[in-house]
Amino acid sequence: MRERGLAPSPSLLWHTLRHLRGRQISGQVWKRVRSRLFDPARFARRTAPPFPGCDWTLCPEPPAPGIQANTAEALAAGRFSFVGHDVALGWPPRWDCFDQSRLWQYNLHYFDWIWALDYEAAREAARDWIRRHDLARSRVGWEPFPVSLRLQNWLAVFFGRYRERTENDPDWIATLWPSVWLQTEWLRSNLEHHLLANHLLENAVALTWAGACFGGADANRWFDEGRTLLDRELDEQILPDGMHYERSTMYHLRAVYLVVLLACLERPDLRDRLLPVLRRMLDATEKLLHPDGQIALVNDSAFGISNDPGELLEVGRGLLGEADDRRHGSGPWALPDAGYFGTRDNGIYVICDAGPVGPDYMPGHAHGDLFSFELSIGGKRMVVDTGVFSYETDEMRDHCRSTRAHNTVEIDGQDQCEFWGAFRVGRRGRPSYVDWEPSADGFRLASRHDGYMRLAGSPSHQRTFEVVRSGRIDVEDTIVSSRPVRAVSRIHLHPECSVEQLTHDTAVVVHGDQRLRLHWSGAVDELVHEDSWYCPRFGLRQANVSLACMTYGSRINTTLRIDRL
Repeated sequence: MRERGLAPSPSLLWHTLRHLRGRQISGQVWKRVRSRLFDPARFARRTAPPFPGCDWTLCPEPPAPGIQANTAEALAAGRFSFVGHDVALGWPPRWDCFDQSRLWQYNLHYFDWIWALDYEAAREAARDWIRRHDLARSRVGWEPFPVSLRLQNWLAVFFGRYRERTENDPDWIATLWPSVWLQTEWLRSNLEHHLLANHLLENAVALTWAGACFGGADANRWFDEGRTLLDRELDEQILPDGMHYERSTMYHLRAVYLVVLLACLERPDLRDRLLPVLRRMLDATEKLLHPDGQIALVNDSAFGISNDPGELLEVGRGLLGEADDRRHGSGPWALPDAGYFGTRDNGIYVICDAGPVGPDYMPGHAHGDLFSFELSIGGKRMVVDTGVFSYETDEMRDHCRSTRAHNTVEIDGQDQCEFWGAFRVGRRGRPSYVDWEPSADGFRLASRHDGYMRLAGSPSHQRTFEVVRSGRIDVEDTIVSSRPVRAVSRIHLHPECSVEQLTHDTAVVVHGDQRLRLHWSGAVDELVHEDSWYCPRFGLRQANVSLACMTYGSRINTTLRIDRL
């Protein structure tokens, strides 16, 4: 792993930048030129037209985004909690929090937490933001991403949940409407083409949402431009199998929420476009849930950021006119476009990753997890992904993205991809083929990737999974190199798991009433346990153990057999 803090080499920069799209590059250049030459204060002096009236019907009321950590009582006391970090800001809060991470500041300005408030408190908070966080250079709350989320929340709360109170409050309308108009016009002028991916999808939804809310020429323009962008981004970002193309379950849930949000509008033309997409996305969501009802933690994923999956399934299935009863389907399943495969059967849930890191032009949420897997037995997570602790450029970010933090093979202490910074990726591993064979008794999955071909000896890694209904799982690894390499295959255990026995090639793992025997055969030099971290939520770091099977050679073949005891 490249030492943190060093400038990237020309090679690393080339392998990072060569995948960018032209509009990303031109967007990055324009963003920097605009920030130097354009005066936001001049934009802020524009005058909003008269309030055109609310012009939408929401049926049903859209679900609130994830706000569990911020109750009305806590907010009234001035306590705000984002990404696992509680801060006393007072009430109304101070809006410039330069002592907090950028992601924490973003969350404050999203206003997801406004859903926890009654009308008076919500109005007080929004009014204070309008008064004290005006448009100015380098203000976090005016970056396009938080603007997009804030517009979604303000409009849903004030012109959805509290519509009657808002429309009968002319003083508040006289303050709220000019701010909403300015924010939407600012967003329209600053779409995040330099980033694309989930950022641009949020921009498109916010424009469409604001355009649908109001009457008048400006709102019609917002809706038309947002809808055009939305159609394009849905076609690109939602894979044929229903998974979001960044291949993070957390961002997939957010994309589901956005489609549900817009589908709540009484707009037949929009619903006809969205509901087939939503059906595919919900089908994918059901496959990505462990028996505990929470997501698999593939790539940048954490609990408690997006909506509860069960809530999204319930509301989404309701919009489709379907019962939310598919979650308990059994047998092998596949999301072949995303590259996720698994089974849910006989008390076992397995998910295996044999997909690319994400879109080449935006791999920022990717981890070194090719051929990693997660396993639940009897409703309990046993083999876990490390998750994500933060988005800061620090040792924990490096660790959570690394190959050693996943249930796959690390070669010569290197990662499958050249990770650097908080979101950058240089050369990245790719699966060269994927063979998927489901059967009545389980499944077989085989693949090879080239992530280590850049190393001396050009080592390749092939992995084959065989899972049977009885509970047996075989994981066979083959590593071929023109020179000897040190390979380490790791299995990360849930923090509540204990290792009862550990020998040269065998371990017995216990989690409550569930017991597993893990036995490695083949070219095994040593089996050890290592200290590691489990980060199921932002800001939460729990000590756990990983089992590390050490091997060495130029042609290595090992098989891990996992049996329920």
